[in-house]
Amino acid sequence: MSPFAARILIGNAFFVVCCVFYLAWWLVSFRPGQPVIAQKMLWLLIPAAAAGLAGVTVIIWAMASVPGDKRLFANVWVLVGGIVAYIVLMVVTKWLFGRPVTSELMLFTGWAALAFAVVNAMYGAGLFSRRALVVWFVVITLVLVACLVCYVLYYRLGDVPKYIDGAVPLVLTALVMVGLSIPLLWRGGA
Repeated sequence: MSPFAARILIGNAFFVVCCVFYLAWWLVSFRPGQPVIAQKMLWLLIPAAAAGLAGVTVIIWAMASVPGDKRLFANVWVLVGGIVAYIVLMVVTKWLFGRPVTSELMLFTGWAALAFAVVNAMYGAGLFSRRALVVWFVVITLVLVACLVCYVLYYRLGDVPKYIDGAVPLVLTALVMVGLSIPLLWRGGA
């Protein structure tokens, strides 16, 4: 396995760990019919945050090893696109849907930008064909849209649907990171 593939695999694993701890915090803290105990369970967010930051760090380190001319587009465009997407989504969700802005919007928009960058780097490293790149861009876009729908609907739902709605983005993002790891394990990371 190439150093690039190993680092992406490790970074993806960190993101899955992040999602697992964040999901555990959510499921325990906001269980319907129980008092909200989010403050008591904040310790679960410490490993979630640490794993998320470690994932970002390792993935950026991995992407730095892929020559820029082999990628479909420069990573700076992913960063700019992520920032623009966040601003647009913040305005749209607040003004059009009346949704209060919370950190989750930044988290899933940032995750999507990073996932796009990972796919772009995997293409640049020769691990994805152009077709696979397009398929993964579509998958990430669909997951981002699903996260956005959950985000907008959250305050409009009853207790049980709200509880499920809050978990869906974490499950979907973890599944994407697992999915992006499969070609690395299957092909050995070129």
